[in-house]
Amino acid sequence: MTLVRERRHQQGLRLSPPPPPVSATADFTHRSLFPALSPASSPDSPAIIESLSDLEKVEVLGHGDGGTVYKVRHKKSSCIYALKVLRFDNNAATGILQQVAREAEILKLVDSPYVIRCHGVFDSGAFMSPDHSNNEGGGDLCFVMEYMEGGSLHDVLRARQRLPEQLISRVAKCVLQGLRYLHAMQIVHRDIKPSNLLINGRGEIKIADFGVSHMVAGADEACDLHMGTYAYMSPERFDPERWGGRNADGFAGDVWSLGLVVLQCYVGRFPLIGPGQKPDWPTLMCVICFGDQRLEMPETASPEFRSFIWRCLEKDWRKRAKVDELLDHPFVNKTCCASTDQELVNFVFPVD
Repeated sequence: MTLVRERRHQQGLRLSPPPPPVSATADFTHRSLFPALSPASSPDSPAIIESLSDLEKVEVLGHGDGGTVYKVRHKKSSCIYALKVLRFDNNAATGILQQVAREAEILKLVDSPYVIRCHGVFDSGAFMSPDHSNNEGGGDLCFVMEYMEGGSLHDVLRARQRLPEQLISRVAKCVLQGLRYLHAMQIVHRDIKPSNLLINGRGEIKIADFGVSHMVAGADEACDLHMGTYAYMSPERFDPERWGGRNADGFAGDVWSLGLVVLQCYVGRFPLIGPGQKPDWPTLMCVICFGDQRLEMPETASPEFRSFIWRCLEKDWRKRAKVDELLDHPFVNKTCCASTDQELVNFVFPVD
């Protein structure tokens, strides 16, 4: 779900009207869908969340596709969480229900400092019936998530426009660490973009939103090629016939998306089209799939930065760099550009 901070405009590359906010007096009495997720054992979250009635709303953080995100407080421990509430009615498409169920399933499995943590998943009872036959009245599916007070990388770029290269190196390394973990578990994210990379008050960057992610069951299994945000899709997903996407495993698509994010952090806008161009399907198709010329790099960028981007944005997915290669790349390892979490904190939370 693409989060949209209140008092800010929606992301230009993906326009969706926000749904009506859930009533502030809504009764949080849902049962736990995955009880094993409920205990929060990390030092920052000592509370055990047994029911949504254990939480109280603090404020609305934003709206997204089909739901609302709240800042909530655990009543007994005062721990802060983000509560993502997805609302469904009896007209909800089976594909949408399956997509959300997939996200819940993946969140049960992941446990990494580079991936957003889920502390519990709760539902109204009808949503997860096998054939959705009991979903006549609709219902909510609620994710109790780690609270990331710095917002998303998209928020940071809107506020600061660009990041210095040493901080971009830090962002790239954290996301690569997260992708290495996910790919090792045979999970393809499929929607790496600035709004799905969240930052907390310690300067940690974590991958979020697994609504369109995919678990590869076998070595030869291909992903649904058209899930995710079009602007950050790789050539083999946009045009599988031309670029051999039917045989792609999906992992290379995450690398392409990361390359676009890193370049966007440097130039301050979506990098594949001009400032006045509309990022519609035909424009993106042309620039991503049919632009044969080598991508122009900012003259001020370091050689290491340019090399990193070229390895990520190789159109042929078979030749594109893999995550392990990029983690060894000089751009994310050179001493002169090494950045600390505190430097990112100072950039995201500037002191007046």
